[in-house]
Amino acid sequence: MAQYFELHPDNPQPRLIKQAVALLQRGGVAAIPTDSSYALACRLDDRDAVELMRRIRQIDEKHHLTLLCRDLSELSSYAKVDNRQYRLLKAATPGAYTFLLEATKEVPRRVSHPQRKTIGLRVPDHRVLQALLEEHGAPLLATTFIPAGEDEPINDPGEIRARYEKVLAAVVDAGACNLQPTTVVDLTPMDGGDDPVVIREGRGSLETLGLAG
Repeated sequence: MAQYFELHPDNPQPRLIKQAVALLQRGGVAAIPTDSSYALACRLDDRDAVELMRRIRQIDEKHHLTLLCRDLSELSSYAKVDNRQYRLLKAATPGAYTFLLEATKEVPRRVSHPQRKTIGLRVPDHRVLQALLEEHGAPLLATTFIPAGEDEPINDPGEIRARYEKVLAAVVDAGACNLQPTTVVDLTPMDGGDDPVVIREGRGSLETLGLAG
């Protein structure tokens, strides 16, 4: 049964943050708030938790998962980033953007895209999530919490608890999140000198990236 944590959105209680992270570190999957929508999250190196997360969403290994990082220095440990890519990342983080980049050897092959060897990465602008990442001391692997067979993210932590408490280890309630997903940008074309490709326009402004049409 999922433990339910009600956290203040601006000043999250350290005791509850520690308890929620302890459940993640013991192999649990948690529903957590982000600056775009609620997400499912687990430890990067926990095979069983990653598979459970995929089963809840009913997604396969070709669906890009995302590493939630505390800052750009942490992001660059898990993705290959050149100077052009770094300048764009610096302009957009923290924020509601997901970037597709080539994964480094720090990323287990089972969580990167099987053909492209890419991974989604982002630095979220959300105090509760940043507190969770700080307590964990490493990135969390995540996917937007869109119920199987539905098109929109689930945004009510009470509803998440009611529908998924038997499969989740924790529900972190910091109030309602935005329903608009992140803007997703593929930066891998920049490796060959091409421009980045916008995969999905979401909450993050394309003007910030210099990509607005």
